Amino acid sequence: MRIYLVIIDETDEALLALRFASRRAEKTGGTLHLLALVPPQQFSAFGGVQATIEEEARARAEMLVTAAAGSLMSQSGKMPAISVKVGEGEKIVREYLADHPEVSALVLGAAREGGPGPLVTHFAGTNAGQLPCPVFVVPGSLSEEEVERLS
Repeated sequence: MRIYLVIIDETDEALLALRFASRRAEKTGGTLHLLALVPPQQFSAFGGVQATIEEEARARAEMLVTAAAGSLMSQSGKMPAISVKVGEGEKIVREYLADHPEVSALVLGAAREGGPGPLVTHFAGTNAGQLPCPVFVVPGSLSEEEVERLS
């Protein structure tokens, strides 16, 4: 069974990547793993304030990934695996892939304008050959109809 790992955040490109991966999973009889990343917070001399900021960021990421999973469940009848991890994005994704060798592909969305985004730059560039699975990069300029057609 094919398992597609999608990195979830609040961007439009992440939603396009999710749409692409969900359609691929549907067509190939596969499933999805959704991973929300929470960036580490800058050190604050006031530990209580820092802890509150980190807790709010984690809660927002959990809400986002849970909402995406619920939407997928209602559409396909399959519940994706969901994870929320705190840390540097590239490192967390590598660790996730190492811990989950069953993942068949990493699906990332590229930004519509400007640079493609830090994860796309990292994983689709010179580091792509070091991954245990293929990387799908969904261009942010695609419409939902084009994503449907390509997936």
